[in-house]
Amino acid sequence: MGPDALTLTRTFHFSAGHRLVSPAVSEEENRTLYGPCFRPHGHNYLLEVTVGGQPDPHTGMAADLNALESAVRRAVLDLVDHRNLDADVPALTGIITTGENLAQAFWGMLSQALPAGVLRRVAVVETANNTFEYCGERSDGDAE
Repeated sequence: MGPDALTLTRTFHFSAGHRLVSPAVSEEENRTLYGPCFRPHGHNYLLEVTVGGQPDPHTGMAADLNALESAVRRAVLDLVDHRNLDADVPALTGIITTGENLAQAFWGMLSQALPAGVLRRVAVVETANNTFEYCGERSDGDAE
């Protein structure tokens, strides 16, 4: 990203249920490890998606908000909103649905839906106290 590059963060909302459970440990160990999150429960999540680029000389915008909205809706929100993340979302099969893992999984889903190299950050806000952020490999293959 050059010195004139800008970023834009757009926030989206979705509601979903899940439970934290690792197949690698016993039910009792899961209960101890994850506490109340071992039981089925849900969240009203916020998903923050940051993209970046050079401002277009004609529009002055670094990103097309309508295109971003459409891509996020198609790639993530339509799949997870009002769903059981553990059972209803094939893209999350085999993933323990912690906030950390959701941020990484959503990055992967979004990097396929957005133009190469524009994705900068994905954050999953699970509660007022817990935000999980991933700024991993950009879709152009450069490590952050």
